[in-house]
Amino acid sequence: MSQLRSNQVTDAETTNSARQSVLGFWTSISTAVAAAVALVIAVTTAPPRSGPFCMLDSCITYPYTDAAVFVPNDYLWMYPAFLMSLLFVVLVVCIHHYASASADRRVFSQVALSFAVISAAVLATNYFIQLAVMQPSLLKGEVEGLSLLSQYNPHGVFIALEEVGHLMMGVSFLFVALAFGRRERLEWIIRLVFGASSVLAVGSLIVLALLYGSDLEYRYEVAVIVIDWIALIVSGALLSVFFKRAGRVISKKANRIGGIS
Repeated sequence: MSQLRSNQVTDAETTNSARQSVLGFWTSISTAVAAAVALVIAVTTAPPRSGPFCMLDSCITYPYTDAAVFVPNDYLWMYPAFLMSLLFVVLVVCIHHYASASADRRVFSQVALSFAVISAAVLATNYFIQLAVMQPSLLKGEVEGLSLLSQYNPHGVFIALEEVGHLMMGVSFLFVALAFGRRERLEWIIRLVFGASSVLAVGSLIVLALLYGSDLEYRYEVAVIVIDWIALIVSGALLSVFFKRAGRVISKKANRIGGIS
């Protein structure tokens, strides 16, 4: 009877791990695709129309209320970016499940998940306000008080929330890196990608803040978005391979258990 119960527990654990691997595989791919789509759309449809990077003939200036002509093109990238921020949380959950097998690494993945949740909460709220509040308000001419929330304001609320959201994502990257081992080559590469991206995401804020001070505007926002999104594209591809391999190992283990029983 005890042997039967033990086999049932083992089978349940194997089935659960297999499902986690499948979820991790598809979430990795989905996150990478969402980040890539957001990056491509942002580069091709939403050029800088104000602030330090604006090189257009007619840049938008304060109070940024004449931006209705750019709706919805300048906001299209926020849809995949919104999805990406949520997928990142699921991805870190899958990584946490993997890291939970090691007590030493479990604490790092738990911290990574905490920062991922903070990042997603900030970014998702920020994007939803732009899509559900700013777009219709601009189109209907209800522009009073919108300048501080406008994405065209180089030192507005939108930019600040983008920066803190992606900064928290960058911090999460550091602890994700620590949740992976060094023995397997693939894990070492994943660890390197997340670790380097975290250093760049946090370090660029320090460098740019020292260089520009109160004139930082959206320089850091652009830098950290590019860093985080490229990191998710690359790591998403690597993690899909990682979870695919993990699924194969689990399947082989299940077959061995089935043969023994």
